[in-house]
Amino acid sequence: MFPRVTAVLVVQHGGDRLSATLDALRLQRRPIDALAVVLMRSDEATRRLIEAERPDRVVQLESPRPFGEAVRAVETTLDEPATADDALWLLTEDAAPEPGALEALTGVLSTARTAGIAVPKLVAWGDPARILRFGRSVTRGGRSLAVVEDELDQGQHDDLSDVLGGDPAGLLVRHALWRSLDGFDPALPVVDDGLDLGVRARLAGNRVVAVPGARIRFADDGVAGPGAAPGGRAARRRAREARTARLHRRLAWSPAVLLPLHWLAMLPIAFGRSVRHLLVKTPGAIPGEFRAAVAVMASPGRVIRSRRRLAETRTAAWSTLAPLRIRRDEVRLRRQQAAEARRQRARGRVEDVQFFATGGGWLLLGALVASVALFAPLLTARGVAGGALLPLSDDLAVLWRNAAYGWRDVAGGFTGAADPFSGLLAILGSATFWAPSWALVALWLLAIPLASLGGWFAVARLTERTSLRVLGGAVWAAAPPLLDALAAGRPGAVLVHLLLPWLAVLMFAAATSWAAAAAASLVFAAVVACAPSLGPALVLAWIVALPLSGRAAVRLAGIPLPALALFLPLIVDQASRGTPLGLLADPGVQRPAPVPSEAQAALGQASATWGRWEDAFGGLVTAAVPAPFVLAALLLPLAIAAMAVVASRRWRGGLLALALAALGFATALAASSLEVAAAGDRSVPLWIGAPLSLMWFGLVAAAVLALDALPRGAAPAAAVVGVLAVAAVAPTLVAIALGRTAVGPAPERMLPAFVIAEAATDPRVGTLRLEPTSDGGIRATVERGSGTTLDAQSTLAATRTELTPVSESVASLAGNLVSRSGYDATAAVEELGLSFVLVGPAGGDAAADAVERRARIALDANPEVAPAGQTDFGTLWRFADARADAPGAQVPEPPPAAGWIIAGQLLVIGAALLLSIPTGSGREPDRRPPHRRRPRRPRRIVLVRRGTRRAAPALEPEPAPDAGSDAAATAADERGGGERDADRP
Repeated sequence: MFPRVTAVLVVQHGGDRLSATLDALRLQRRPIDALAVVLMRSDEATRRLIEAERPDRVVQLESPRPFGEAVRAVETTLDEPATADDALWLLTEDAAPEPGALEALTGVLSTARTAGIAVPKLVAWGDPARILRFGRSVTRGGRSLAVVEDELDQGQHDDLSDVLGGDPAGLLVRHALWRSLDGFDPALPVVDDGLDLGVRARLAGNRVVAVPGARIRFADDGVAGPGAAPGGRAARRRAREARTARLHRRLAWSPAVLLPLHWLAMLPIAFGRSVRHLLVKTPGAIPGEFRAAVAVMASPGRVIRSRRRLAETRTAAWSTLAPLRIRRDEVRLRRQQAAEARRQRARGRVEDVQFFATGGGWLLLGALVASVALFAPLLTARGVAGGALLPLSDDLAVLWRNAAYGWRDVAGGFTGAADPFSGLLAILGSATFWAPSWALVALWLLAIPLASLGGWFAVARLTERTSLRVLGGAVWAAAPPLLDALAAGRPGAVLVHLLLPWLAVLMFAAATSWAAAAAASLVFAAVVACAPSLGPALVLAWIVALPLSGRAAVRLAGIPLPALALFLPLIVDQASRGTPLGLLADPGVQRPAPVPSEAQAALGQASATWGRWEDAFGGLVTAAVPAPFVLAALLLPLAIAAMAVVASRRWRGGLLALALAALGFATALAASSLEVAAAGDRSVPLWIGAPLSLMWFGLVAAAVLALDALPRGAAPAAAVVGVLAVAAVAPTLVAIALGRTAVGPAPERMLPAFVIAEAATDPRVGTLRLEPTSDGGIRATVERGSGTTLDAQSTLAATRTELTPVSESVASLAGNLVSRSGYDATAAVEELGLSFVLVGPAGGDAAADAVERRARIALDANPEVAPAGQTDFGTLWRFADARADAPGAQVPEPPPAAGWIIAGQLLVIGAALLLSIPTGSGREPDRRPPHRRRPRRPRRIVLVRRGTRRAAPALEPEPAPDAGSDAAATAADERGGGERDADRP
């Protein structure tokens, strides 16, 4: 038997757990010889409880301290150990040993003379049949892991013997060894203090022995260690402290020659681990990674003291620890088990949306057939043209260069920010890398099917009824804003209409999923990039959503960040030249279009028509009924259904949907009054199709909610609303099918064949294009290579209020070339890098014809140009002294800041993209509509005693928690088998 065992008890909270621990100490079969107590900021009741035990030593601390400091505070007051067998038993108020614990611990140290530390088995306080933690070791990479953790105790680990260390609570340490090692390392105040003590003990020639028979009930409330408080800030704090401890151990244990390398690698490793945190959907741990790295790097004194303390006592080689490390196959097995557990939880949470069983497959098939019928001429086309459409650059490098900050090949050329819309075009073009322009053809062919798909999934979040899901998908696919955008060649508006439903779906899911929140931020950025005029409305909706989302606001808070990163260079450029409203300009080609009236906008018409009913059937319909009345009558059932939601039981969601519709309509009216861009000498109003898509989405959502609230008759009502809504756009569908719109197959080339052949060897060949106008003027533009492309357009050029020096040079050159002025164009041609002059046809206008004739006569008489012939695009001349290597034909080097701007944008977008990759580890949202969830039935407890059957009173069902709260998530997990906190026993 040991001559003397001193129990060191650290008390911080007191209460029932302290009472249970003191009772457990009195019940030990091998009693303790002395009791030393550390009270940290204790109350009167705790002090009385301790005084009743008559401890040998009491040290009172006025503030909480780490466990190691608290033990040191009382251990320094103890006498020197009388013999080598004297021991310290380190306990906390939440560590209640079973009666035979000390007997088992002292028995191991008495029989194994080389053993210096005995490690007990920590079992759960409320469930002693479950092992909380037993022993601790490290992987080859230095990661600290429990040898046994969170397992049912069936004796399967009773043969465990030597370990590297253990948790500090319950350790039995030889007193002389404790003093020679100087106790726990102060640099590890919270995590891995017991592991470090065990490693130093083994390196000093002592064994660390696990004792399966020494069982201690442990609550893990933070007196020794970081504690096991579930989730939130506590989890992030635990992760940060564990990372700090690991980095410190790496520096304290590594060979001296590798110490500088480890120190320098800490920040790069922190960056790499941050990428991993994004992938596994734990972005909250990223600040902790850098805080841990900086904290360890900034504390060289602690590392030096730890290395000195280790060197003073080490007598064994580090290789003696290798057999006790956790093997690689064990680490791999644990990772596989954790991944499988995540997948099982994910499979248990994700509900089957039954796409095919609820009409989604038939809806998609019908939309595909309709799209093929409407756009049949595009099936064999290499591109699509007309309206605001242009081809994309054939070179992917040029396509992506136009998406980044740098040189813009419009308005004579300038350096500035790219429109974020160009980035979307680069992504689309890369999808069909063999022919980037074909991506626009695919967009037009798939727009209606993709719209039906997005509408179906968005409505599936609101209802389980097949008829209403089909209604939502069909009405969204046949929405007037989408068909008007397709007819007018507005790719930005088309993309907005396709993306809005997915933005709504992801915003709903973002409340409970980091992956959904990141994906929503990317879709948010894409929508704003396609239609900047929609940005204020979406930001307002985001601001309103933040306070309504409760604790989920932390995930929604970063939604606008990718959009801000993309637009920030453009914001700076527009603000610096005094044109902040230019940020709202539609990206792409600036094409003037009639502005719809308020009544037309209210009916969803972006093309300033009455749904083309004024021309339908040769005007026979409007001869009897005015076109506005026909269109209004067909859309009236949809409007009535949407407004009726305020009288249904789903009025809360309906009011939000109607507010969204009102926001879209208000945005459309505001946009229709703004003219921030220009095309030549004509101002261009904003296209209001994107805001009208937002309005249409709100109306469809409100109508679906109202119809879903009907106890019966929802399917017939949905059929009436859907058929009439599709009939309202019938004239537009007919016009598209008959090719009576601006959009059609693109021509094979945009410039004469002679220029295209030259561009094959010189992609920067410059062509001065002169187009006579009906007012007697001439429009001059410079086109590079095979012609102007859609991705090269820039709102900075379209919203400029003053001519740049390059634009003035182009205008001066054009004016002198089309008149007999004797002007020497050599310097201007050299400056602009031009090779050809192309005078376009006048188009039959008398004034334009006169301008064309004068221009052709002047150029024919100009010795500086040589005629190249008549082409389908007009008359072509070539500059006699043109040089392919002219300075004006070269792309200038980007400014030094361009690299930093691009890197910053890629960093934000890349982080959001990594975070959006699903891993199955996050909690997915419940897709069932709230009003259709069945309440839990009250449970009845049946008591059977001596043949008498008695029913206990029904238990009251628990109140339904707030869907946006953590309590709701926890309750849902416990009822439905969802993910439980990993740290909870």
